[in-house]
Amino acid sequence: MDVSPNFLPHNLHHDSVDLFHRSDPHLRRLRGLPYVGCRPLLSQMPVEMPGIYSVGGGRQVGKTTLLKQWMVKLLASGVPAHRIVYLTGELIDDHHALVSLLQGLLGSFPGTERNYVILDEVTYIKDWDRAVKYLADTGILESTVLILTGSDLVFLKQARMRFPGRRGMADTADFHLYPLSFQEFYDLQGTEDSLTLVSRAQQEGLSPKEAEQLFRLFNQYLIHGGYLSAINDLAVNGKISPATLTVYAEWLRGDILRRGKREQYLRELLAALVKQAGSQTTWHSLSSMTSIDHHRTVADYVEVLARMDALFVQPALQEHSLTSAPRKARKIIFTDPFILHSVRSWLNPTQEPYSNQIKPYLADAEQLAALVESTVVDHYRRYFSCYYIKGEGEVDIAYVKGKRFYPVEVKWTRQLRPGDLKQISKYDNATILGNTHHRGSLQGISVQPLPLALLCLCNQNQERPPNV
Repeated sequence: MDVSPNFLPHNLHHDSVDLFHRSDPHLRRLRGLPYVGCRPLLSQMPVEMPGIYSVGGGRQVGKTTLLKQWMVKLLASGVPAHRIVYLTGELIDDHHALVSLLQGLLGSFPGTERNYVILDEVTYIKDWDRAVKYLADTGILESTVLILTGSDLVFLKQARMRFPGRRGMADTADFHLYPLSFQEFYDLQGTEDSLTLVSRAQQEGLSPKEAEQLFRLFNQYLIHGGYLSAINDLAVNGKISPATLTVYAEWLRGDILRRGKREQYLRELLAALVKQAGSQTTWHSLSSMTSIDHHRTVADYVEVLARMDALFVQPALQEHSLTSAPRKARKIIFTDPFILHSVRSWLNPTQEPYSNQIKPYLADAEQLAALVESTVVDHYRRYFSCYYIKGEGEVDIAYVKGKRFYPVEVKWTRQLRPGDLKQISKYDNATILGNTHHRGSLQGISVQPLPLALLCLCNQNQERPPNV
């Protein structure tokens, strides 16, 4: 398979598999890092079954690195190097160019042997879906495993809707790559795996040493979140560098500008969301905190940021229908601690954001509690439809599983007051996740150590297809 010179740096395996391992730009960056990791999604990626697959996720979460690791896996399994090709949508203008390129590449294959094409950041290509549909309909993709990636999550829905009957026979064709969960970060430490810890803790409880280690790692997670660049920064340098924070913020800014949005509106809206810190809000309320004239414009900007996986909009639950309550206020959270820290650094630049912004933010009890809550919400929304409850009081999370919802209250203060539990005490299946080292109960409600509960959540659900 001959590829254009523009794509050669990502297809070094065509010359030599050893050269690919040594010199591929993404694989090369992994060498020497204390933490690399192997994402669970790697084991779910297709190998045998031709079809059209999609991998979505926000900027800098490691989609390209995951795909390069998948290429390594394919090569190790005996797939001929010339039958694997990596293309980036940033270098392909439109659907005409894409059709011409893939026809040339796939037409060179003799017989019906399986081949693998990765089309990274496909949404950069104008009318990309028209090209893929055309190629599928003509039979050119019949023996091809085609992987499409994008940083706008709407493209996952577009793939489902626009290629019915063309996806192949695999049970799962669409994947959502999130930043590392707390469980993935815990397992990255290379000591005891989280499943073993959870199993023992459920039987015996946490020992003082285990509890201290678990809470230390969770507090560390609140600094770097699930972004490997930040995780390695902190491990190597003892802080997150300004450059690491800037890279993500500039990606965010660039993607917004590419969509024809205004940077000033973005700044004002993000500043308002930082100030709101996950509290209930409305489009009108956010509009009043900015110079944006109309609340629908605010909603549009939030939708775009949610599509980029930077924000999650958590609606109130309509209990009888297990759907969102459209007339009630929403909560809008940053989907990862690192995103929040990156946005704050971009809004108020400083030479030492780690010392001058991140550490003081986490030292503030109210801000820390809000960050913990949003981190827990983000973990639940990965696996379930996730709401909050607004009644006589508020319940932080109500996730829907089967035909029932389960209320979860997040309490990061050392003292749990019965008066704070006015609403959640109405439910017989409620749970409190708290800053406690031991399981217990309060007013008949189960109280669980919060970091341990996150490990349990992820281990119980990691075999489920990601929530797309």
